[in-house]
Amino acid sequence: MTTLRDIARWRLRSQLLDAPAGAAEDVVRTMLAVQAENPAQSAWAVAARTASPRVGDLAGALSDARVVRTHVLRPTWHYVHADDVRWLIELTAPRVLPVFDQQLRPSADRMVALTDAIAHAVAGGTGLTRPEIAIALAEAGLDLPSSQLTLLLGRLELQLLLTSGVPRDGQHTYALLAERVHSAETVDRDEALANLALRYLGAHGPATDRDLAYWATLTLTDARRGIAAVADRLESFDHDDRTYWHHAGGYGAETTSSRGRGAAHLLQILDEMYRGYQDSRWALDSEGIVPRDREASMGMVLCDGQLVAGMRRSVDTRRALFAIAPHRPLTVRERAEIQKAAARCAAFLGVEPQVEFASA
Repeated sequence: MTTLRDIARWRLRSQLLDAPAGAAEDVVRTMLAVQAENPAQSAWAVAARTASPRVGDLAGALSDARVVRTHVLRPTWHYVHADDVRWLIELTAPRVLPVFDQQLRPSADRMVALTDAIAHAVAGGTGLTRPEIAIALAEAGLDLPSSQLTLLLGRLELQLLLTSGVPRDGQHTYALLAERVHSAETVDRDEALANLALRYLGAHGPATDRDLAYWATLTLTDARRGIAAVADRLESFDHDDRTYWHHAGGYGAETTSSRGRGAAHLLQILDEMYRGYQDSRWALDSEGIVPRDREASMGMVLCDGQLVAGMRRSVDTRRALFAIAPHRPLTVRERAEIQKAAARCAAFLGVEPQVEFASA
C-alpha cells in the first residue's frame, strides 16, 4: 500500500532532488516550468536538482536564451526552456491574461501606444531593465506608474511579444521574444494538453488531476482531457479518495535511492515540491505537524521528503546563515543531514555555512 510518505519520497526522485540532472538546462527542460519569482532563491531551486551545482550554469542558459524567465502559469515568473515557451504560453495564457487585463484598466486607452513604444525600445538589443523601459516610455510622452508598467510587461510576455533578455548585473531584462527564441513551432491544443499532462506527471508525479489543473491554470475538464489523451502511457493508484497519476513504469516509492532516504533539502517555499501541487501538497506533512493557516517562513526544510522545519536564509560576503525553526524535535541524524544540505547550498553561493536551530 502506498502511503503519503511514500508519495513524498517518490516525488523527490521525479523532481530530480534524489536523482539530479547534469545541468540547469536539463532541469528546466525536465520540469517543464520552475517557479522563479525570487531570482536568488529560484536559482538554488534549479541548482539543487543538478549533480554539481554551479552559479554560472543557469546564468549561462539564461544569457544564451536556452532558458527564459517569463510570466506563465497562475500567473507568476517561471523558468521555461526555449523549446517549450511558445506552446506552453499559448495553451495557458487565455486563463491568465484576464488577471492582467482587469488590473490594467487604468491604462487600457493607451495600450496600443504603450505596446508599440516598448517593442521599439527593446528591439535589436540584448535587453532593457524595467527602469530603462520606464525612461523610454517617459521620453515618448507615455509616463506610466511603476505598478502599471510591471503588469503591462507581464501581459506582453503572455502575448508572446516579450521575454527575458540577457541578465545584467543580476537584474532581469526584457527583450523581444522573436529575437531571443527562434523556434516557431506551434502545437495543436489537444496535442498541447496531452504533452502538458505527460510532462507534468513525469516531473511531479504521482499527482492528481486537480494538482495539474492548479499548476497549469487549466480547468479541471482540460486537465482530465490531457490525462485521458496519454492514459496509455500512465499508471495510477488511489489513496485517501484521490487518484494519483504517474508515468508507466515510473520510479515507485520503493525505488527511492539511499540519497533520498533521510536526506535533507533546504528549499524556498515557492519550490516545485511545495508549489507544484495544491490538491495533494500535504503529502509533505504526512503526520499533520505543519500549521496550515499561513506560510510563516520563506523557506522549508525537507527530511526524507517531509516538511520538518521552516527556514530563513540570509547571505553576506562571508557566510550563508540558515535559521531553522523546527515543527517538531529533530533527531540527531536529521540535524546532521540539515548541516550537509546547508554546506551544499553555501558552497554553491561561494560562502561558508552557518546553521542555527531554534527550539521546536
